[in-house]
Amino acid sequence: MENRDKPKSYKDLLIWQKGMALAKFVYKLSARFPVDERYGLISQVRRAAVSVPSNIAEGQARHTTKEFLQFLSHAQGSLAEVETQLMLSVDLGFAGQEGVAEGLQEIDELQKMIIALKRKLEVGSSLATRHSPLAPRRY
Repeated sequence: MENRDKPKSYKDLLIWQKGMALAKFVYKLSARFPVDERYGLISQVRRAAVSVPSNIAEGQARHTTKEFLQFLSHAQGSLAEVETQLMLSVDLGFAGQEGVAEGLQEIDELQKMIIALKRKLEVGSSLATRHSPLAPRRY
């Protein structure tokens, strides 16, 4: 029988795992930006990227569904920020379109996953974790 209980940890959530992968991608990509952007676009895009899994983790750790939904909304906002900043990095010549394509694809997938999760939570469905994790990790 499949487990339909609430995950024991935010680390069990595939959206958190994918958010972590996005943050790592952004860190690696932004490391190639010009040094004079250290306190500009590099800092901004990294903060927004880290905010995605952070908000998912904090929301899942809260005691109410309402709070989780609120933090998922924050994660959606952060995804929009990262998407905008990646597009800007291409426009400014800091990265090529092919360089940001993976990140933009991950953002699109995460946006869809968050929308689906919010819908399930809004109708009171129990949160199942029937999906497979990306890879065994220790955090």
